[in-house]
Amino acid sequence: MKIIFFGTPDFAVPSLKILIDNHYKIEAVITVPDKEKGRGLKKEPSPIKKFALDRNLRVLQPESLKDEKFQNDLKELKPEIGVVVAYKILPFEVYSIPAYGTFNLHASLLPKYRGAAPIQWALINGEKITGVTTFFLREKVDTGNIILQKEVEIDDNDNFQTLHDKLSKIGAELVLETIRKIESGNFETRPQNDSEATIAPKITKEICRINWNQPAFKIHNLVRGLSPTPTAFTIFDNKIFKIYQTKILDINSDDLPGRIKILNGELLVNTQDKMIAILEIQPESRKKMTAKEFLIGYGKIFKESAKFD
Repeated sequence: MKIIFFGTPDFAVPSLKILIDNHYKIEAVITVPDKEKGRGLKKEPSPIKKFALDRNLRVLQPESLKDEKFQNDLKELKPEIGVVVAYKILPFEVYSIPAYGTFNLHASLLPKYRGAAPIQWALINGEKITGVTTFFLREKVDTGNIILQKEVEIDDNDNFQTLHDKLSKIGAELVLETIRKIESGNFETRPQNDSEATIAPKITKEICRINWNQPAFKIHNLVRGLSPTPTAFTIFDNKIFKIYQTKILDINSDDLPGRIKILNGELLVNTQDKMIAILEIQPESRKKMTAKEFLIGYGKIFKESAKFD
């Protein structure tokens, strides 16, 4: 089966790798143009481009998916199936080119968590179960008929990175299974129930700021869902402090939400209900550190009835 593959970040790499390892013909890998990064603004290729070039695959990087030359290039490849894993929204003129259509791997159990950040929102909302879904593309984003799904348990210790890696691996297996189903012709799809749909919008800076007036479990889940990137943060003395890891304590808050307390060498913060222990923190313009390392340098400041805003 002749495949065209659309992807960009690390999440997409296992899916492309599993298809290559199982001897599928990848006609082209489509990814975003190289982006300027760092102080020197050196152009960096996407993770999927790096991987594709290492495997001597053809890479296409259109500035616009509506570009006629790009669309004609795809048509000349005569692909049988299109596979999308963490890429931008495809127009009808592109996803309709493959003979058997184009399917997407989404990191949730659709119709739950439609949108740009399904992994983050599953954690932020304290879900215990999530999963991966393959579905055929249609014009309205993340609404196409479901081909296959697989559930994944969310561990209490999972954060964005660990759940991302878990879903990336399991998602790759589902992509392979989906390709085989389409090849065999022995499969059925099912429509999504729109009444059960929830959204997973893009993570903004406003979402990342911790509100200490919330219950401890909500703050803890926010930290998990945004760690290690883009990271939840709080403000002290007009400086940003990124919070990477927390633990909910079975100790009732005894002061205003956000008020800091140092107890038995631990950095604790009052919330609406329970106290939270901060385990990993990064002061502005400094490296990430454990709470113990942090208190060596900042302990005196935080003993003076300090409060996070």
